[in-house]
Amino acid sequence: MEPKKHSLSVRWTRVLAVVIGLVAAQWALAAGCCPAGQAGLKRATFIPLWVPQAQFAGYYVAYHKGIYRKHGIDLTIIDGGPERPADVLLEQGKADFATFWLSTAATMRDHGVRVVNIAQLSQRSALMLVAKKAGGIRRPEDLDGRKVGLWGPVLQVQPRAFFKKFKVRVKPVRQSYSVNLFLRDGVDAASAMWYNEYHTILMSGLDPDELTTFFFQDYGLNFPEDGIYTLEKTYRRDPRLCRAFVAASLEGWRYAFDHPAETIDLVMENLRRAKIPANRVHQVWMLNRMRDLMQPEGEKGGLGVLKARDYRRVTGVLQESGFIEKVTPFEQFYHGFAE
Repeated sequence: MEPKKHSLSVRWTRVLAVVIGLVAAQWALAAGCCPAGQAGLKRATFIPLWVPQAQFAGYYVAYHKGIYRKHGIDLTIIDGGPERPADVLLEQGKADFATFWLSTAATMRDHGVRVVNIAQLSQRSALMLVAKKAGGIRRPEDLDGRKVGLWGPVLQVQPRAFFKKFKVRVKPVRQSYSVNLFLRDGVDAASAMWYNEYHTILMSGLDPDELTTFFFQDYGLNFPEDGIYTLEKTYRRDPRLCRAFVAASLEGWRYAFDHPAETIDLVMENLRRAKIPANRVHQVWMLNRMRDLMQPEGEKGGLGVLKARDYRRVTGVLQESGFIEKVTPFEQFYHGFAE
C-alpha cells in the first residue's frame, strides 16, 4: 500500500504544480506584460518625432501598460526633439522605428534612404496659417504682400503651393517654434499646427472669432503627417516584428482615446520627467485633436492606413515644387499592417 500512496502523492503534486503555473501565466497576461527574459521577446527601439507630449500619447500608453511586451517586444523609447531628429536616428540605425511626416519620408526616399511606411496614423493635415481679422485678412487673397511666418523647407511646401494656387506673393519670415512674433504683430500670419500652436494662440487671450484660419487640407493640400516608419532592410529581415509594433501601437492609441484622463496623467508625468514645462489643458486639447486627425468624422478606412491618393498627392506636389526628382511607387513605399 505504501508505494500506491507515494504514487498518488506525486501525482497530486504534479497536478498542483500545473495549476499554479497556469494561474501565474494568466496573472501575467492579465497584467499586460511578459515575464522578464521570456523566450521570443524581441528588443526594439522607437523614437517619436518630438518631445513626449500628447501628440505621441498612444505609444507611451502602450509602453507603460505593457502592451508592447504583450505583443512580444521589449521596447526602448527615445524621446525625440530638436537635438534628436527621428529621421536621422532611423537612418543611422540608432532606432528601429520612428514617427515623422509623410513629406519627410518621401524626401528621404528620393535622397536614397530606403524608409518604408508601415502605418499612417494621421489622416488629415494639421498644418495651417492663422491671421487676425483685425489686420484685414479674411480670404487667401488678402495675404498678398503680407508678412507670413514659415517654418523649415519641407514645411513650406504646402503654404507655397497655397500661395501659388491663389496667386499671392507674400513676404516670408523665418518662424521659430514660438508664436510670440505673431502675437506681437511682427507677422501678419503665422504657421501653426491645429493641435499645438493654434491652441497656444487661443490661450494667449485671442478668441476664435477674432482669427482667420486657413487649413491646407481644405484647399486640396491634405498632407497627412505622423506615420510609423522603419528601414526597408528591417522590414525585410523581420516583418513579424514590424507587424507586432504596429499592432501594439494601435492598441495603445485606442486605449489612450478611451481613457483620456489616465492618458493625460501619463503625458504630464513624462513631460515632467523630461523637464519640459507643460499645461494640462493644452495637452487635453492636443489629445482630442489627435483623435480628430487619426479618426476623421465620416472618413472610411481603419486606423493607421495610408491611402494611395494621399501618397500621390503629397509626392506630386513635392515633385512639382522641386523637393524630389523621382517618386517611389506606392507599392514599394507602403507596407501597412493596420487592420
